[in-house]
Amino acid sequence: MKLSYAILSALCLAAASGVHAREPLPALAFDISEVAPGNYVHYGSFDERSPDNLGDNANIGFIVGEKCVLAVDTGGSLPVGLALREAIRRITVLPVCYVVLTHVHPDHFFGASAFLEDHPQFIAHQNYPAQLAARSRSYLNALKRDLGEAATGSDIVRPTLLVAGQLELDLGARKVLVQAWPPAHTDNDLTVLDESTRTLWLSDLLFVGHTPVIDGTITGFLAVMNDLRALAVEHFVPGHGRSDLAWPLPLDAQRRYFSVILNETRAAIRNRKTIQQATDEVGMSEADKWVAFDLFHRRNVTAAYAELEWE
Repeated sequence: MKLSYAILSALCLAAASGVHAREPLPALAFDISEVAPGNYVHYGSFDERSPDNLGDNANIGFIVGEKCVLAVDTGGSLPVGLALREAIRRITVLPVCYVVLTHVHPDHFFGASAFLEDHPQFIAHQNYPAQLAARSRSYLNALKRDLGEAATGSDIVRPTLLVAGQLELDLGARKVLVQAWPPAHTDNDLTVLDESTRTLWLSDLLFVGHTPVIDGTITGFLAVMNDLRALAVEHFVPGHGRSDLAWPLPLDAQRRYFSVILNETRAAIRNRKTIQQATDEVGMSEADKWVAFDLFHRRNVTAAYAELEWE
């Protein structure tokens, strides 16, 4: 099932409900695909955040039970969050009882204020509040810089329920498992598993096509990927990109990329190369395999070097 909406209509909804949105703002296609029964996904753009895409860069969506709805991330701005909320309302009138904030990166959470009037539980990893406190000001400033007036209303929403291990939720004839992971992509990664359809929402523990990002630990990321590979999964939603491959094959390209960085960075350190030399040389064989490689690869090597230097 695929439905097309426009973020502009969500902005009109915002104006009607008292959320300030200044015109003119661009209309932006907002497609929803049902990837498994009751699981609806919007695939974000690979383009850099701008007033043209309103920060619509991450895969986000929702799961519908017989009692209520759980949203998985809310996008990179209030307009994206409002578009997601409107999409939910086109599918069901059931209340949104949970919003899962899978980690602290702004392309996944700045739309959360669109759901405040639903009074859901905002769920996050136990490490999320500390990271949010450290980064919120810079994130808000960067959003205003990139979106201008379109950033209006994209406020920080703080979690109301924190997860340290596993949390099972009942949406009504549909049980969902929220799991906190050790440091990997970040130190506050959550996944969401719809147990009835075996649909795994990985957020940024899986990138498809788009250059993966390390904001946690490369060794931890590889370890978590081993655990993810062992899960019984029928359907899956990456944090960025999409794939028709059967699980766990979509993990292979990301694992190869991190393994190349890991092995070549260790070799660079053994050969007493500086961090600048490493960022210029490590992993360049992967350059033509990923979107946004120039934006993210060198920072991944820098993170890996800092981690591995003291092994």
